Amino acid sequence: MTLEKDPLNLIITGVGGQGNVLASHIVASAGIKEELYVTVGETYGASQRGGAVMSHVRFSSQAQCSPLISEGQADIVVGLEPVEALRVMAEFGNPKTRVIVSPRPIYPIWVLSGQAKYPPIEEILGNLEELADRVQVVDVSEDGEALVGTNVLMIGALAASGLLPIPIESFEEAMREILAPKDLEMNFQTFRKGMQAMTGG
Repeated sequence: MTLEKDPLNLIITGVGGQGNVLASHIVASAGIKEELYVTVGETYGASQRGGAVMSHVRFSSQAQCSPLISEGQADIVVGLEPVEALRVMAEFGNPKTRVIVSPRPIYPIWVLSGQAKYPPIEEILGNLEELADRVQVVDVSEDGEALVGTNVLMIGALAASGLLPIPIESFEEAMREILAPKDLEMNFQTFRKGMQAMTGG
């Protein structure tokens, strides 16, 4: 498979507990099924639940890449949490970066304790719009799930976006291999919700 841009650089970002690492492994495995060279690098903020987590996933049709993406070189950012998406865009984004983001905030402890205020979602999304080529908001609020399933839902949105040259079937095969059999049906439903949210179907 030939990529229009090689390497193609994806960052998946969120907070601890959202399943960021699982999401990156599904995407990477789907890429490998298309005979792409895929490199994954994980970086962590505070290690406890709620700390920042960022996965660098790099795809190439030519050679294995170094695991971490350089500043300003992200082609796609998938934000499981809006402030983390903005933080990543400020460091790794550029005017051509495409963003897929969940608008549901996960409040850090200093916000919950009243030490800081969380910015308005409209402000965060507006700042993302200024930094990125295009921002696609995947609203999962009606699902009533802050942490559970957001990762798979956002991967469904990514799969349906057309930003990665990877067919839906390869994502589904990767999920079958990685997820426990008892969790498959629920995750497939969540994955398809993400696809529908992206395509409007």
